[in-house]
Amino acid sequence: MIVALLLGLLVGIVLGVVGGGGSIIAVPALVYGVGLSPSEAIPTSLLVVGVSSLAALIPRIRGSVNWPVVALVGAAGIPSSWGGAAVGSLLDPDLLMLAFAAIMVIAGIRMLSGAKEAEGSCSTGPSRSFRTCAPKAIAVGLLVGFLTGLLGVGGGFLITPALTIFLGLRMKQAIGTSLAIIVINSAAGFSAHAAGFSIDWSTTLAFAVPAVVGSLVAARLARRLRDKQVRLAFATLIFLVAAWVIVSTVTG
Repeated sequence: MIVALLLGLLVGIVLGVVGGGGSIIAVPALVYGVGLSPSEAIPTSLLVVGVSSLAALIPRIRGSVNWPVVALVGAAGIPSSWGGAAVGSLLDPDLLMLAFAAIMVIAGIRMLSGAKEAEGSCSTGPSRSFRTCAPKAIAVGLLVGFLTGLLGVGGGFLITPALTIFLGLRMKQAIGTSLAIIVINSAAGFSAHAAGFSIDWSTTLAFAVPAVVGSLVAARLARRLRDKQVRLAFATLIFLVAAWVIVSTVTG
C-alpha cells in the first residue's frame, strides 16, 4: 500500500509537469511495484491517469487548451483505442511490456531532440487552415488512440511532442491540450478493457488519490520551470523506467 501511494504520487507529478507520461510509469509500477498482472494494470492505469489528468487540466483550462485540436484528436482516438485493445488481447503480456519499453525509449529520444517551438497550422485551431491541420490532427489521434488501447497508456508522452512537432502548438498550449486528450483517450481505453474487469478499489484509490494531489500541485509549480529542464528530466525518467521494464520482463 505504501508503494502504491508513493508511485501514485510520482505519476501525478509527472502528469502535472509535462502534460503526459503518467502511464509510462503507472503500468510498470502497477505490474512490478504493486503486483498486478498486465491485464489488471492496464485498465487500472487508464482509470488513474484519466482522473489525474483531469485534475492537472483544471489549472490550465483557461487559455492553455486548443479545444478544436482536442476534438479532432480525441474523436479519432476513440475508435482506434478499441482496435488497439482488441489487438492487445491477442498478444503475449511480456511482448506488450517489451513493446512498451521500446516506445518509451523512442519518446525519450524525441523529448531530448529539443525541436524548436514555432506556431504552425494548428496553433489557432483547424478553422483557419482546415486542409493542413485537420488531417494531421486526425492522424495523430488514430496513432495515439491505438497505442492507448494496446498498451494502456493515456498517450501524453507521445501527444505532447506530436502537438509541438507535427501540429505546431507551443509547449504551454501543447501540455494543456495533451491533458484534455488524455482524459478522452483514457476513458475510451478503459471502456474497451472494462468488460469482465473487477476493480481493486483499495489499490486503485491508494494509487489515484496521491496521483491527483501530485498532479494538482505539480501543474501549478510547472509554470516556473524552463522547457529544457522539463524535457531533460522527463527523458531521463523514462529511460530509467524503460531499462527497469526490460530487465524485469527478461529476467522474469
